Amino acid sequence: MTAKPEMNASDIAKAVACGQLSALAATEAALARIKQHDGILNAFTDVTAERARAKARAIDADIAAGKKVGPLAGVPFAVKNLFDVAGLATRAGSKINRDLAPAERDATLIARMEAAGAVLVGALNMGEYAYDFTGENIHDGPSRNPHDTTRMSGGSSGGSGSAVGGALVPIALGSDTNGSIRVPSSFCGIFGLKPTYGRLSRARSFPFVASLDHLGPFARSVTDLALAYDAMQGPDADDGACTTRGLEPTLPLLANPISDLRVAIAGGHFQKNVFPEAVEAVGRVAKALGATQVVDVPEASRARAAAYVITTTEGASLHLDRLRKRPNDFDPAVRDRLIAGAMVPASLVDRAQKFRRWYRAQLAEIFKTIDVLIAPATPCTAPKLGQVNFNLDGVELPVRANIGIHTQPISFIGLPVVAVPVPLEPLPIGVQIIAAPWREDVALRVAYALEQMGVVSAPAPRGL
Repeated sequence: MTAKPEMNASDIAKAVACGQLSALAATEAALARIKQHDGILNAFTDVTAERARAKARAIDADIAAGKKVGPLAGVPFAVKNLFDVAGLATRAGSKINRDLAPAERDATLIARMEAAGAVLVGALNMGEYAYDFTGENIHDGPSRNPHDTTRMSGGSSGGSGSAVGGALVPIALGSDTNGSIRVPSSFCGIFGLKPTYGRLSRARSFPFVASLDHLGPFARSVTDLALAYDAMQGPDADDGACTTRGLEPTLPLLANPISDLRVAIAGGHFQKNVFPEAVEAVGRVAKALGATQVVDVPEASRARAAAYVITTTEGASLHLDRLRKRPNDFDPAVRDRLIAGAMVPASLVDRAQKFRRWYRAQLAEIFKTIDVLIAPATPCTAPKLGQVNFNLDGVELPVRANIGIHTQPISFIGLPVVAVPVPLEPLPIGVQIIAAPWREDVALRVAYALEQMGVVSAPAPRGL
């Protein structure tokens, strides 16, 4: 059996486990596709070919010896380059971090993926220090959209979106502080999961904003998303924010009926600042789910503003020494925003944090009466590379700062979200399936139902 680009992770794992496909053949197919297409997509910054081959051979040896293999046996995956990969400097999209010593240990989530049988094939391009929504990197060049390579992949996990959207790998890992899983998912036409804050360990990954950072997977199907998510769950003492909750597998629940779920459309802020394609995508999802109730999320615009205050000040605090010692080695756009963050008065940060507690309580009340909120993931399909401005509701606004206008109010309080791709023409766009804290299973069930109905799907890359 030959590994084909359209094979999902679950297909590869089943074929490897039953001996129809070797893990090495699956790995070589991924490495060949990376070699063939990454010159265009620019998704990878590092390809760990020899490590991948060694892991694949070990899996094949275990199968030959009759040993049990994991649920991701032989599945190639890649990670945003802010994850520690043993033997590589953790560059986090920056020039400065390239001077760091190579990491001695893999990030927890890499170790858990490999324990489930997955095969790491490399590290992925990203916006500098994760402070980006475009997927453009001044040091490594932009990762490109697999459906139109003149367009953005979305950031900051742009390489992850590009690699999965371009079918170079079936699964990638990224991070989401204000939308950096959901935005690339939307632009690149793939599925992405931002779990509840604290659900997945961030140990041995380079931080951006500790109180907002999440790690999570990208995939081309909901089943693959659940497979990866389940493999990575579990407490980790190496991340102080990681939950002590036990494993709560979602894969066995995917096909459960959703008729008992109360689904509502997010109103107010989430129905403003949108292009027609975002309206169309939300409308299709709402119709398929029979959702007619509109719920206003109170002060969502203020939540976005408060998220910005916390982001820029925590980010500035993290990078203050680097800003003083090596200011010219930053992307100027990132540097200037961090410098601005260092000058925000403490009183504003205090107000943002107090508002955050109020806003969390308001959303908790909403989720007493509903199970799922649906909202746009991005205001538009992928803009052109280098595009500076776009027009939102008649106002000319900067692209970089406003792509996350609908994601920031959600990650601000750590809610779990599955971004689902609606395959519009000529470009796909994502919709957020938002659930109550710790209910990733609910969001994934709804995403799976939509996928089974054919409303959402990851289109084949059109730009390769």
